[in-house]
Amino acid sequence: MSQQILQVTGLTARIEEKELLHGVDLTIRKGETHVLMGPNGAGKSTLGYVLMGSPKYTVTDGSIVFEGQDITEESADKRARAGMFLSFQEPLEVPGLTLESFIRSALQQKVGHVRYYDFKKELARCMEILQMDPDYAQRSLNVGFSGGEKKKAEILQLMMLKPSLAILDETDSGLDVDAVRLVSRGIEEYRKSQEGALLIITHSTRILDALEVDRTHVMVNGRIVADGDGTLVDEINRSGYERFEQSAEA
Repeated sequence: MSQQILQVTGLTARIEEKELLHGVDLTIRKGETHVLMGPNGAGKSTLGYVLMGSPKYTVTDGSIVFEGQDITEESADKRARAGMFLSFQEPLEVPGLTLESFIRSALQQKVGHVRYYDFKKELARCMEILQMDPDYAQRSLNVGFSGGEKKKAEILQLMMLKPSLAILDETDSGLDVDAVRLVSRGIEEYRKSQEGALLIITHSTRILDALEVDRTHVMVNGRIVADGDGTLVDEINRSGYERFEQSAEA
């Protein structure tokens, strides 16, 4: 059996007095691609933020074990250094900090010293895969970037940082067909080079067309109400979420 990367047990979380996650269980192993689907407002993005340690949310029950270590109380910064990565629906703009400098700094925090020549060579290779103009490396992080360019910049970070677990939140949102194809190529490159685990959070299925899915989870009202393999995605494409919403209400 492959190495266990993430073990979530009975995870319950709230924001202020509102409980948003209710007893979530989730296991992800090295090299696996998991998809978390559900209607808008189901709690999918909330789970991503809670797993990453966002201080906006309070865990009231359950545990998060990452690569054998209980990180339930750890900060987002420590989780990132340990090998977790979260792409955001709305990436932050950071004037004055170039995309290249941001990635190099993050890489140095993770692995220590980074040889500049090797870093530049790998950065150029990854940008070419994503068909990104090399000039973007010297632009301020996400400032003036289109939606598609922001998504490519995040996938570039994923390819360079090579985390053990990547949580991708609505990565295909707002992208045209060509951009989805390039982003998918970047994700596949990350998988090949790292054997990294993926948790893809989406209510669409476009990003999944080019990826092999190992497990699919359906979330409704803050609970995972169904688990299955890639065929569950096909069912959702055909019939939507009505069956799952009805089972959640039962």
